[in-house]
Amino acid sequence: MKLLLIFRLARVFLHVCIGMASCAVVFPWLGAAARNRRILRWSRQLMAICGVTVERGAGWEHVLPRAMVVANHVSWLDIFVMDAVHPCRFVAKAEIRDWPVLGWLSAKAGTVFIARGNRRDLRHIFKGLVDKLGEGERIAFFPEGTTAPQGQLLPFHANLFEAAIDAGAPVQAFALSYVDAQGRSHPSVDFIGDMSFAQSLVMILSGPPVTARLVCLPAIESVGCHRRELALAAQAAVAGALGIQPDGAAHAV
Repeated sequence: MKLLLIFRLARVFLHVCIGMASCAVVFPWLGAAARNRRILRWSRQLMAICGVTVERGAGWEHVLPRAMVVANHVSWLDIFVMDAVHPCRFVAKAEIRDWPVLGWLSAKAGTVFIARGNRRDLRHIFKGLVDKLGEGERIAFFPEGTTAPQGQLLPFHANLFEAAIDAGAPVQAFALSYVDAQGRSHPSVDFIGDMSFAQSLVMILSGPPVTARLVCLPAIESVGCHRRELALAAQAAVAGALGIQPDGAAHAV
């Protein structure tokens, strides 16, 4: 068992090194479409190495090429599961930038990092998000602000939904879940509390195969809406798709 874990860790390390080399050498010469194709292929390969099968749920005929994409947040796997289906430019907490290797990779893939409590930084990033949405990009973030155990949905923070309103872009919610062979919530995926990235990776690689289910929900028009209304609508859509009761109402900020 230990030898198998070491082998799988080595494969992850090698794959990440290949990704770093590609980001450093190839990405600067590629356009957005070519970068997205590479991100999609690399993310699919990473998930396969980790024993994660990405399964599209219902609704993929409704996926939009331009939208503010939001999803529930379970694990560090979430970004790569979504990129393995339809790459997005993600907005993430600044702490992720400090993660060994994956933080650097996320930055090179176009992730936008936000520092908590830094209003000046938030205003600058907010303008950038509006511009990117206006240029036709897909911007994605996790409005819960942190990971939650499967079976729970935390209140959605409404602040970044304002970017969709200012850009006149629709909001599209995804519902993420991770299950085992029996269709139950997978015990190795939750990434909560004081768990480190390394601990989470070892749990996933040591555990049974994971199926990541990603459901694409109908678009929510932002024109004429308030950010709180958008947050509540997205939260309700995700909760309905997951069949759970959200914890409280969406936050106004």
